[in-house]
Amino acid sequence: MSNSSAIFAVIKAIPAGRVATYGQVARLAGLPGAARLVGHTLRKLPENSQLPWHRIINAQGRIALPEDSPGYSEQIARLRDEQIEVVGGRVSLSRYRWRPEQL
Repeated sequence: MSNSSAIFAVIKAIPAGRVATYGQVARLAGLPGAARLVGHTLRKLPENSQLPWHRIINAQGRIALPEDSPGYSEQIARLRDEQIEVVGGRVSLSRYRWRPEQL
């Protein structure tokens, strides 16, 4: 399985109403320490991708996209559609972090 495929498999498994960090996705994909690779992989997604990319946030619970970008607003809207509270571009990891038993 390629790195991208492993990353995509983890992201697909994140249920609606939950978020994961870039580092968490990397670890679960068998790529510990490769949080930046997760970000680079997501940047290459086609515009019409069905992958729930919006559920990935940084280790501080913040949306990593620039605040003035269309993607930032879209990510907030998608998270709120899933009943995830976003305040000041931040999500409570203690409340919304995905804690998988196993993949």
